[in-house]
Amino acid sequence: MRLLVTSDLHYDHANSRDSAAALIERINAEENIDAVVLAGDTAGAAGSALEECLGLFRRRRAMLFVPGNHELWTQGGDSYALFAGELPRRVRNAGWQWLQTDPFAAGRCAVVGSIGWYDYSFATDGLGIPRRFYEHKMSPGAAAQLEDCAGLSPAADDVPPAARELVARWNDGRFVNLGRSDEEFLQEILGALEAQLAAVSHVPHVAAVVHHVPFAEMLPEADADLWRFTRAFLGSRRIGELLLRFANVRCVLCGHSHYPVESEVEGVRLISIGSGYRRKMYRIVELPD
Repeated sequence: MRLLVTSDLHYDHANSRDSAAALIERINAEENIDAVVLAGDTAGAAGSALEECLGLFRRRRAMLFVPGNHELWTQGGDSYALFAGELPRRVRNAGWQWLQTDPFAAGRCAVVGSIGWYDYSFATDGLGIPRRFYEHKMSPGAAAQLEDCAGLSPAADDVPPAARELVARWNDGRFVNLGRSDEEFLQEILGALEAQLAAVSHVPHVAAVVHHVPFAEMLPEADADLWRFTRAFLGSRRIGELLLRFANVRCVLCGHSHYPVESEVEGVRLISIGSGYRRKMYRIVELPD
């Protein structure tokens, strides 16, 4: 099976749409592709950009869709209801398989997929930032500038002086409303992924496509405190730990970081696609038939 995977097209962003459309043209020109997988952040749910983007792809044997955190962005709405109801319906109506709950299997190969999520297990210990700031998705320096965040106490004794100077926000804190903690959402996501993996446990060769980063080996290099802070929101070690429990998982691909990485853990091939706002990329992976 020849699997083509791309991610982070961000088709709803004006500065990203033309490059996304150009990449899709390149994808459509590829021959002998059995399945196309979108690994999250294709387009936000507002408006019709998502359907417009999905409609640009040439039909293949399988068209598989994994949501990303940007698909859950909403202005004051219910992100969980969007994730559980509206998004799957719209994706299926557009002719794509909702890989979040429905694994794809063909012969000796299968593909499972998940949005993944984060639990701050990739947070940089050296920054010394207390957990409460990660829960609010903002650094101490950012909290100090916002009146409604005074309860975070950015000048408290447990906040290192250097951390008080760090100004950064993760916009999921503004636009994602799950009605539950990140850890609770991740636990639910892991349960759904485990059910998929169990359903294809008899298949010899499985590729797992996860939007968020599942292994530390797939994280981007971070050469500034700003980027070290954002590592907390890139994924979770627990995703990788789950995947390694299933010996038939041969390959893991992710998006989200916008940084290309290729590595290996315990014989499992790891690929971070590297597609993002400015640079669009895809990868082709072959699974034995």
